[in-house]
Amino acid sequence: MLFDLPDFHTLYSAMLARDERYDGQAYVCVASTGVFCRLTCPARKPKAENCTFFATIGECIEGGYRPCQRCHPLRAAATADPVIAALLRALDERPDLRWSEGHVEQLGYDLSTVRRSFKRHFGMTFLEMARQRRLREGFESLAMGGKVITAQHEAGFDSPSAFRAAFARLLGCAPSDLRADRLLRATWIPSPLGDMIAVSSRSHLHLLEFLDRKALPAELKRLQAASREPIGIGPAAPSDQAAAELADYFAARSGRFQTPLALAGSPFTCEVWEALRDIPAGETRSYSDIARRIGRPTATRAVARANGANQIALMIPCHRVLGADGSLTGYGGGLWRKQRLIEIERQLRDGTPEAALPST
Repeated sequence: MLFDLPDFHTLYSAMLARDERYDGQAYVCVASTGVFCRLTCPARKPKAENCTFFATIGECIEGGYRPCQRCHPLRAAATADPVIAALLRALDERPDLRWSEGHVEQLGYDLSTVRRSFKRHFGMTFLEMARQRRLREGFESLAMGGKVITAQHEAGFDSPSAFRAAFARLLGCAPSDLRADRLLRATWIPSPLGDMIAVSSRSHLHLLEFLDRKALPAELKRLQAASREPIGIGPAAPSDQAAAELADYFAARSGRFQTPLALAGSPFTCEVWEALRDIPAGETRSYSDIARRIGRPTATRAVARANGANQIALMIPCHRVLGADGSLTGYGGGLWRKQRLIEIERQLRDGTPEAALPST
């Protein structure tokens, strides 16, 4: 996990120096290119504000990043395990194939051995890696305004129904529903912690979530029901403002969010969300602290439910709520993200922005 690694400045300096001591021990994800690299990568070094470091390849892939084609970060694990090497070669040769367990068995490999090997080295199975690689191609095409059929082929799906089903599992709607003339429109926002989806009307931001959040399909379904039409795709002023503010936030330059938000909840829930927004960046609270803050000291569990119902990540900072003992508690975006967000906000509080580090 990220918080077991050395601090950001140490890792960024090691990357600039191509320090071989960190090779295979940490990886850098670059928001501006969407790739992740070994710290010894020969490519031109990215700016500090575009970098996030992880301890494992699996965390990089789950964050939505592709392996670099210059330093080949998957290759070290492949060298150590011939099964991994062979399957990665097969994946490169057939990126369009809808890989299944049957394909793996046809190549002569034991499924349990392959599953253990990929989980150990990458934190995900081979089939999960192949599926994520294909879907990302389709999502990027749609986000750029491409037609559904183009996105389907770029994602490597021969069957339109299979592409629709895969898309629906992640976003809860068919790709054809994402038209540009809808009241609510979705926009993809890249971040150092993985791609996010923003849903906005012309005047307000209604949703901001990481794409891998399990609750995302249900949240989108509720938004569609409220608007009485499917969600579209395309830019909107609140989403553009959110993207700019998030860029400053992730670079630890500013913790101020002024994007107008649409708070869709009961009066109690909205009161909890407003209390969350009052927590200064760099500080944390417990559920009981929030309950006392809103004058409902016995409503700790209700506060926790309202916290979990938040669908505007970061701007309604539910990640600033810890357990009563100060431990990290459940976070829909993943505890590793919660830890990283807390680290960013400590930099904001202490006035030590990552952007102040050397850049190229």
